[in-house]
Amino acid sequence: MSCPFNHSAELNPAVLPLDWLLGTWQSDEPGEGSFPSITPFRYTETLHFSHVGQPVINFMFNAFHADSKKPLHRECGFIRLQPGSNRVAFIIAQNSGLVEIEEGELTGQQLTLHSTALARTSFAKQPYVQQISRHIQLKPDGRLEQTVSMALEGQPLTQHLHITYRRTE
Repeated sequence: MSCPFNHSAELNPAVLPLDWLLGTWQSDEPGEGSFPSITPFRYTETLHFSHVGQPVINFMFNAFHADSKKPLHRECGFIRLQPGSNRVAFIIAQNSGLVEIEEGELTGQQLTLHSTALARTSFAKQPYVQQISRHIQLKPDGRLEQTVSMALEGQPLTQHLHITYRRTE
């Protein structure tokens, strides 16, 4: 599935500080996933960041098992910047039935976010996610790096995912 950015629409000035994210990114090697309650795993992921001229960045993340290539996790949503500040928000819907808002700061080409609101379907699997934090940064070599930590009921905030990507378009 392709999610090209809209070349006919000008990037809204409100999200110009996020232009370094735009495009498609593919994991350059499998990422590592772990948590105390699961068996460690390796995964690949494609990220799409696009815009249609509105004051938001649209995104879609698609993860696959590194060996079997089976689809795993999917997220989609929007990134907003608070006008006149470095405050940023991710509004995310996940295929697991979790919906979240993560807020934090944009510092140069680095995002640091923490969940401020979580909601889930009434039949979501337990144990429930209680907190998520995410760190995304553009490295000097042009690769994008993402680290996601989460806390479940009875488990403290612990690193869950780490992966790097190269821009493909």
